[in-house]
Amino acid sequence: MRKLPFDKAKLEQIAAEYPTPFHIYDAKAIRENARRLKKAFSWNKGFREYFAVKATPNPEIMKLLKEFDFGSDCSSMAELVLAERVGNTGEAIMFTSNDTPAEEFVKAWDLGAIVNFDDVTHWPFFLDALHRVGRIPAAIAEGANPLSSRLFCCRYNPGPLKGGNAIIGKPEEAKYGFTRDQLFDGYAAMRDAGVRRFGIHAMVASNELDPDYIVDTARMLFELVGELHSRLGIDFEFVNIGGGIGIPYRPDQRPIDLEAVGRGIERAYAELVSGAGLGAVKLFMECGRCVTGPYGYLVSRVLHLKNTYRLYAGLDASMSNLMRPALYGAYHEIVVPGKENATETSVYDVTGSLCENNDKFAIQRMLPVLERGDLVVICDAGAHGHAMGFQYNGKLRSAELLLEDDGSVRLIRRAETLDDYFATLV
Repeated sequence: MRKLPFDKAKLEQIAAEYPTPFHIYDAKAIRENARRLKKAFSWNKGFREYFAVKATPNPEIMKLLKEFDFGSDCSSMAELVLAERVGNTGEAIMFTSNDTPAEEFVKAWDLGAIVNFDDVTHWPFFLDALHRVGRIPAAIAEGANPLSSRLFCCRYNPGPLKGGNAIIGKPEEAKYGFTRDQLFDGYAAMRDAGVRRFGIHAMVASNELDPDYIVDTARMLFELVGELHSRLGIDFEFVNIGGGIGIPYRPDQRPIDLEAVGRGIERAYAELVSGAGLGAVKLFMECGRCVTGPYGYLVSRVLHLKNTYRLYAGLDASMSNLMRPALYGAYHEIVVPGKENATETSVYDVTGSLCENNDKFAIQRMLPVLERGDLVVICDAGAHGHAMGFQYNGKLRSAELLLEDDGSVRLIRRAETLDDYFATLV
C-alpha cells in the first residue's frame, strides 16, 4: 500500500478549506528527488536538467525546481512565458517544439532560448520568421552574424534503429525529429549560415523503467556527435538525452535506479566523448514525470455508489482531472485514507461523471468497502495530471495545492469557476 504524506485527519482538514477534487504536491519529496537526480549526474560538470514544463505547468513548482538550477523545457508560447515569469530566460530555456508557429520561434529568440528544431525545413522557416520581424537582416554580413553566438540543436529520430514504447510509439511512426540523413543536412545548413554553437537531442521513449534503454540512448547520441564532428567539422556543446525516465505506477514495479543510469552514461561518455577527444560536452536532460510524478495526488470524494452489472464508485472528479487512465489505459494506485488496513474488500469500477464510458480511473479494482463521502487519493498524479485537464461537459478544472516542508498547505492555483468558463464567450 502506498504511503501518503498525509493521514485522513490532515486530509479532511485540507478538504474543509479546499473542496475536492484537487491536486496536491509534496514539496519536500520533490526537493529530495531533485537533489538526487542532480547528484546522479554530478560527474558531468555541465549537467543540467530542463524540467518539462508540460508535465506540471505551475510557476510555484517551477520556482521550487529553480532552487536546484533546473531549466525549463518549453514547447509552446504559454510555456515560454511561464519560464520567463519565473526567471528562467536565455539558455535556461530549451525550446523543443514541433509544428511550430513563427511567433513562437520569435519569442524563443527574444528570450535567448536554446532552439531545438524538429524538422529540416524548420531552419529556413525560423530564419524567415526572424527576418520578417526585423530580428535579423535578410543578408547577414560576415563578422556581424547574430546567429554565431546563439546555441541551436536538432532533434534526432532514429526510426527503426531504436525501439520505442507504448506511450510514445515506434520512432519510425512518430511525428518528431530528423532522420539520420536530414540531421547531417540540417547541421550543414546551420553551419553554412554562420552558426557556431551546437547541441543534439533525442527523445524516443516515455515512462521507461529500463535503465539500459536510457544509457543506450546516450551512447547513440555520443556516437552520432563523433560522426557529425568528423564529417562536418562542427563541435558540440551539449547532448540532450531527453526525458522519458519512468515511474513505478503499478505496485509490482520498481523505480528506475538513477544512480545506475548515471554510472552507465558516465562510462559511455568516457569512451565515446572524452576518449574520442570531443571536449567537455555537457549532458542535458528534460525529465518531467520522474521529477514530480510520484509526488502529486488527485484527491476526490465518493459521490455515489451504484450496483448494477458491477459495482461502481462514482467520484466528484472525472477524467477532466486526470485523463491518463482513459487515454492510455494507465494504472494509478488508489488509496482510501483511514481504510488502509481494511480486511473487507470489494471490486469496483471507479468512475467520474462525464458522458463518456471510458471516464474511469480504475476498472475492476479491489478496494476497501466504500461509503459515500469517503476521501479517495489517486496516486502518481504529479505529472501529466492537472496539466492535461479539459472542459468537456462543462467540467471546471480543479485547484492545485502545495504541501510545504513544514506541513502547511498553500493554494498555488485556484479552482475554475463558472465565470471562468463563460468568460471567453462573445
